[in-house]
Amino acid sequence: MVPRKARGTPASELLCLAAAPSADQARTQTVLDSAPDWNEVTRLAADHGLRPALIELLSAVAWKHVPDPVRQELEEFQSRHLLRMLEVAEELAQAARDFIAHGIPFAHFKGPALSTQLYRQLAAREFNDVDLIVPPRHAERAERVLAERGYRPAFADPRFRRFFQGYQGQCAFRRPGSTASLDLHWSFSGSFLPFPLRGDEIWHRLTNVSIAGVEVPTLQPDDVALLLAGHGTKEGWRSLMWLRDFAFVVVRWPELDWIAIHRRAARNGCGDAVLLACALAERILAVPVPMALVPILAAGARVGPLTASLADRLCSGSGDRRHLGDLALCDRFRDRLGAGLGFALSPTPGDFGALPLPRPLWPAYYLLRPVRLASKALRGTLPLP
Repeated sequence: MVPRKARGTPASELLCLAAAPSADQARTQTVLDSAPDWNEVTRLAADHGLRPALIELLSAVAWKHVPDPVRQELEEFQSRHLLRMLEVAEELAQAARDFIAHGIPFAHFKGPALSTQLYRQLAAREFNDVDLIVPPRHAERAERVLAERGYRPAFADPRFRRFFQGYQGQCAFRRPGSTASLDLHWSFSGSFLPFPLRGDEIWHRLTNVSIAGVEVPTLQPDDVALLLAGHGTKEGWRSLMWLRDFAFVVVRWPELDWIAIHRRAARNGCGDAVLLACALAERILAVPVPMALVPILAAGARVGPLTASLADRLCSGSGDRRHLGDLALCDRFRDRLGAGLGFALSPTPGDFGALPLPRPLWPAYYLLRPVRLASKALRGTLPLP
């Protein structure tokens, strides 16, 4: 497959160059010579979590053509970012110590672990929270341990969380004075949505990464590939940072068995998510699709149109979140149908916020939610793919 790199405005192209694993200084200089809109550049970099990558790119060309106020803004961000990442790393390390002390099996993914694994430095990417996953049977114990350290969920009533958030497979916690939230997962995805990587696949094959002096369990490289392909697809690939992460997986770990990775995803009903991630990385970041997957990608009819649509959206700066975009994870029609029904029928905290009902009436949300969604669709306020 010949790479067809998607391009948008000079500002968005500069961001794509910053996200790419391989530097193209000649093209970077050409874009800089074209005098990009620097307000757009810095806005997009912040929106996509790419300010560290942008700083690295501009430093490599000695900040040529970069206005002094823009350079000052980015360098001030860099100082703040490094301090915050150290705080987040310490937050993770303390949570890890607590779980280890209480004998709770866990793994950390994304965030500090991914920065360390892929980029060899903690502050190479932006992240806002700490993600930990535990086996489902240990979720309540893990929550009690977090409570002992002062972490509190957004919704304190466990019955509320089970009814309105249980299907999501995660719950966010915050601690007063903390700079990051802690997301406790017992699944990598919602209960009605397939995902390339299942939680029960990781526990016998974890590796460790050193974070703030603590050896923290995290995912093996092939599991990272599956996780990133699934996460990006589930979220509509609205962030170039996520695509950069996946592209670095392809480049950083050339020994990965991509046929085995695709087969694992396909067994979980999500083989197309891996192909889509590879195709987007090639189209936008000029990272070739792994050779083993080229014939599989060429033989399919579904991934190409998805790639074109998502690439155009990303490069135009409009990588917005669409409801039902999660359905791109599902290879099979029956899974897409089931996921769509799950989305339409599963009550959420937003439904409660729109119409608070007393607890005995909560089952009514199974009827009220589809009515609410239909009303939003008729008013044009429900974004659809």
